[in-house]
Amino acid sequence: MSEVKKIKKGLDIKLIGKAEKILEKADRSETYAIKPTDFPGLTPKLKVKVDAEVKAGSPLFFDKYSTEINFVSPVSGKVVAVNRGERRKILEVVIQADTEIQYENFKKADPNGLSREEIKEELLKSGLWTYLRQRPYDVIAKPQESPKAIFISAFDTAPLAADFDFLVEGEAEAFQAGVDALVKLTDGKVHLNINPNLNQSKVFSDTKNVTVNKFTGIHPAGNVGVQIHHLNPINKGEVAWVIRPQEVIFIGRLFTKGIYDVSRKIALCGSEVKTPCYFETIQGVSVRNILKGKLKDDQKIRVISGNVLTGTRIAEDGFIGYYDSQITVIPEGNEFEFLGWALPGLNKFSISKSFFSWLMPKKEYRLDANMHGEHRAYVVSGEYEKVLPMDILPVHLVKSIMVEDIDQMEQLGIYEVAPEDFALCEFVCTSKINVQNIIRQGIDIMVKEMS
Repeated sequence: MSEVKKIKKGLDIKLIGKAEKILEKADRSETYAIKPTDFPGLTPKLKVKVDAEVKAGSPLFFDKYSTEINFVSPVSGKVVAVNRGERRKILEVVIQADTEIQYENFKKADPNGLSREEIKEELLKSGLWTYLRQRPYDVIAKPQESPKAIFISAFDTAPLAADFDFLVEGEAEAFQAGVDALVKLTDGKVHLNINPNLNQSKVFSDTKNVTVNKFTGIHPAGNVGVQIHHLNPINKGEVAWVIRPQEVIFIGRLFTKGIYDVSRKIALCGSEVKTPCYFETIQGVSVRNILKGKLKDDQKIRVISGNVLTGTRIAEDGFIGYYDSQITVIPEGNEFEFLGWALPGLNKFSISKSFFSWLMPKKEYRLDANMHGEHRAYVVSGEYEKVLPMDILPVHLVKSIMVEDIDQMEQLGIYEVAPEDFALCEFVCTSKINVQNIIRQGIDIMVKEMS
């Protein structure tokens, strides 16, 4: 019987609005989009122009510095917009979808009968390679490298996170095919990390050709970076790849169906949703029809693609992020609160005992996006260490990034971390520092230095 690793450091933020296991189908979306901004370190080069006709699986753009990595359309239809930002940076490639999806044809085969190079070729050509991300640096995996292991986290402990058991329900064949393909991409192991208290699905328990590891505990126990740290830490010169369960299913469908099928389930959750539930949709969908009629009558809301700690704010007609499996809707919180700091705060969440709410540990909260203060001097408070279950010195690492001390960054663990691992540090930070942005800046520095 495998050992259960219990994560004791961290913090569970209990919010109102957990999605019920009810699956609905949203009205058909007219538009879908792929956003280059979802891929750190990417310099996109377009392969299509506005008004071009595409199928599901047709290339839209590629990486300038890894030209073999394609980013493809999730649906068939017409490219109706290439939205740009400052310095003509590509923000979105928008597709107007056909009523019935037409697919590009790819190789349909049993992954067990293919070589490593054949599987790589199909993943690169189909665009599914983009779901493989590497540590260090939390960027798309480099095809020319061989990882020491591949890690799949089968549960998510972030606030209001989607239930991965529910997301993969009925997809056992595709999941196994995806795993079989991943096994061919590494000389090491494929690790499937589960939480025995959460994962009851046979899709996970019956999977073959994987090494099952068990984790329990509070957030960030579900973060794959934390799991890697406790299983097989990454040292300088080593590479590991990570992928989420639904993305393994996408790969499996490629080989079982021979098409780029990224239909999926996502959770609509948050305190401002009338009936939090799950929707069946397609990757890159506009959230307009998903949100229609589902929100409470409060106009001051924030729609987040992802969870409240690591997600990205989007418009009410924006598009879900490439790697996100939930849409969270919370109050904006841009109203002034007179003497808020002096009130008992029974409805306020705090990691300390600043408010009397600490007497109700099981209470769920309706939290907003208000920072409740401004940026302050960056001081050592000891709060980061309480919520980061990794054997590193978080404040020292952040400061070494601020001064761009590459040697110190290496010694303090920059190769092991991703911005999401520091999300709780940012949440509890008394100085209101954008810690995740700083970690990403440090990673970008290392990528530039090592390239």
